[in-house]
Amino acid sequence: MIERWDEADDARRIRSRPRTIGEYFAAEQSSLAPLPEEPFETGRLFTLRVDRYSQISVRTNRYSVPVRLIGRNVRAMLHASELVVYDGREEVARHERLIAEGGTRLELDYYLEALVRKPGALPGATALDQARSAGRFTPVHDAWWAAAVKAHGERDGTRALIEVLLLGRHLPHEHLVSGLAAALKTGALTADAVALEARKAADEDNGDTELSLPPASRSKITSLTSRRLSHLPPDKRPLPSVAHYDQLLRLRRPDRPTP
Repeated sequence: MIERWDEADDARRIRSRPRTIGEYFAAEQSSLAPLPEEPFETGRLFTLRVDRYSQISVRTNRYSVPVRLIGRNVRAMLHASELVVYDGREEVARHERLIAEGGTRLELDYYLEALVRKPGALPGATALDQARSAGRFTPVHDAWWAAAVKAHGERDGTRALIEVLLLGRHLPHEHLVSGLAAALKTGALTADAVALEARKAADEDNGDTELSLPPASRSKITSLTSRRLSHLPPDKRPLPSVAHYDQLLRLRRPDRPTP
């Protein structure tokens, strides 16, 4: 709309001047200084301290930041539609801006380092509920989590899920979900297995599945038991012998005298 206004104003004449505004601008344009390279910042800057819950308060609303920043001062730039948080010059968090007062926006990824040490806090975490509502924590996550808890116990199964969620920092979300689904189907309930299947999904999307790899490298995991057996140390015991049984057979032959 503003561009249409600009175009209409270019055709306007000021009083009885012989040229339009657009024609005068074209004549002056070569004498103007270049535009600045850096965009003009329109956000409002805040310097805030991260509380013990790894959150900052901006205009009555609370936003999460990575747990490593607890107790430190950070800079928050509030825009019309988003909030960007900086630690020095490094961007450490980005949230959609909350419009209503007294709201909280938490990012599950920012709490994963703490949850690895305390996995029991994950099931009731508000950040987990918000991740489910946003669609980032899918039913596939829940199904794999339930299977991992059944196989490894509540604590170890939940820690395995958190390790899977940490993979999301290096793998696209859709590939990670595909890896979870494939690992769940084969009963491979470890973060390493999910990472392997997720990278296979990424290779398939990139058309790299038919690289010059041996067939064994492209085989899928068949079961968790097979995977564990492949990591056992080599058996250095001597092969069993049946020589003693051969002696018994010779003793029982009818063509030989009984000792």
